[in-house]
Amino acid sequence: MSAKPDFFHSVWTRPPRARGGQPSLSREQIVRAAIELLDAEGTAGLSMRRLGTRLDAGATSLYWHVANKEELLELAVDEVLGEIYVPEAGDAPWRVSVSTFANGVRATLLRHPWVIALLGTKPTLGPNALRMGDRVIALLTDAGFTGWAMSHVSALIHGHAIGSATTQAAGTSALRQSGIPVSEYFKNLEPYLDRITADHPHYDQWRQANPMDDAEPMKIWEDSFAFGLERILDGLEHWLVTAKQA
Repeated sequence: MSAKPDFFHSVWTRPPRARGGQPSLSREQIVRAAIELLDAEGTAGLSMRRLGTRLDAGATSLYWHVANKEELLELAVDEVLGEIYVPEAGDAPWRVSVSTFANGVRATLLRHPWVIALLGTKPTLGPNALRMGDRVIALLTDAGFTGWAMSHVSALIHGHAIGSATTQAAGTSALRQSGIPVSEYFKNLEPYLDRITADHPHYDQWRQANPMDDAEPMKIWEDSFAFGLERILDGLEHWLVTAKQA
């Protein structure tokens, strides 16, 4: 029988190590230090050797808890997911609760943008991920969603939050690396956009009516996310009403 793809190998499903000989360095200490490195330098900046140096610990202490960097990333992702707050079902109108959750997902990913590229690469089976999923199901059940529709709603909310965070994280990184003010960045684009006006009249008309001179990317990204989330919730609320009437 051929070996299973790496996707199926998870730190959460492998048998736990025996307790004998456990090093003084805890898994929690290792994961928190790994997250600090990841926040600063991304996944490329994380290695078992660098982490050991940061913790002033030998490789034996690290490998007692994790077999490799891949397992360490699984632990780090689940730790980050634990930062996302999911309101208790019934604590507020379901739209408010779902909005709170969606904003929490987006904000957490913006604090830890390295997580974005890791989502979906492994099954999310950690305690924080499962706790979050369980509370989301309770929240959506209380709202009136059932069956696969509930799964689709969850995917829709996650997708909007992740997509928004992905765009903002990439844009923020690009602007930071450019080393120039936002206003100057857009000003540098004007000569090119002016040259292509004839080929894109509808875009040009919109651009002239909505100048980017005083644009604040952070506010634009936040407003775009909020607008999209409200329209999604409008649609879901309408769907719930019509589904009950059918």
